[in-house]
Amino acid sequence: MNKMLPEPPDRDAPPAGPGVDLPAALAAKTAEVEALRAELEETNRGVLALYAELDTQAEALRQATELKSRFLAYMSHEFRTPIGSIRSIARLLMDRVDGPLTPEQETQVRFIQETSAEFSEMVDDLLDLAKVEAGRVEISPAWFEMVDLFSALRGMFKPVLTNPDVVLVFEEPQDVPPLYNDDRKLAQILRNFISNALKFTLKGEVRVSARRDDQDQVTFAVSDTGIGIAPEFHHAIFQDFAQVDSPIQKRLRGTGLGLSLSKRLAELLGGSVALQSELNVGSTFSVTLPVRLPGAAAAPATETTP
Repeated sequence: MNKMLPEPPDRDAPPAGPGVDLPAALAAKTAEVEALRAELEETNRGVLALYAELDTQAEALRQATELKSRFLAYMSHEFRTPIGSIRSIARLLMDRVDGPLTPEQETQVRFIQETSAEFSEMVDDLLDLAKVEAGRVEISPAWFEMVDLFSALRGMFKPVLTNPDVVLVFEEPQDVPPLYNDDRKLAQILRNFISNALKFTLKGEVRVSARRDDQDQVTFAVSDTGIGIAPEFHHAIFQDFAQVDSPIQKRLRGTGLGLSLSKRLAELLGGSVALQSELNVGSTFSVTLPVRLPGAAAAPATETTP
């Protein structure tokens, strides 16, 4: 006869022992699991509520940003008409259309011209910033030579070089290839850099240069021998409405938007901006761009460049 072997013990069953109430132990474990499940469900509901609140706040922020951009664009357009009228009248007075001016009158009219020109620049910066924030800035890439761009900038700034103690120097670009990018946007960035350099340089020079970093990038720099910028302001200099606390800055008006706008335009052109500055020594503002705008299909350079 075959001998009957005992059945192996159930491995999943709780260990048996004297005085152990198995139903009570199982009930306690079940209650513990249910409590954990309820706590997890409550946590999930809290997370969902938090996500919903974040979505609501993000939508409110988006609407506020859109309203700000629309307000800036609207007010900028509205400001242009009276500013244009002021500049036209001042120009007529300086041309002596209605008769000669006394030296004092000429000084006053010249002050009106300078102030209205500053206000016009502020309005242009506000309008451009509103366009950038609204995503309405169009990038129009084309092949262009740095020699041509520097020549245009030189002619643009020649009439405003009124300080005999400051010279504006454009270095001849060396080994800089034709670029496929938006030359107007690049010119706008460099104009902002040059204008700031001339404004805060009382004596010495403002030097504009371009160099090829490698096969794919070119850096344009505007260096000056001006008042410089203290290190504690470097991190915020490209932020909206940033102002450097200095005696000269307090005497000169401005929105503080020019550098912020330059940074955003550089990013749209596939590049970046940078600053090197030492207080009472000078500053160098630079923008580095790719030779070809990323994602843009460029025609052969020989078709559009001499």
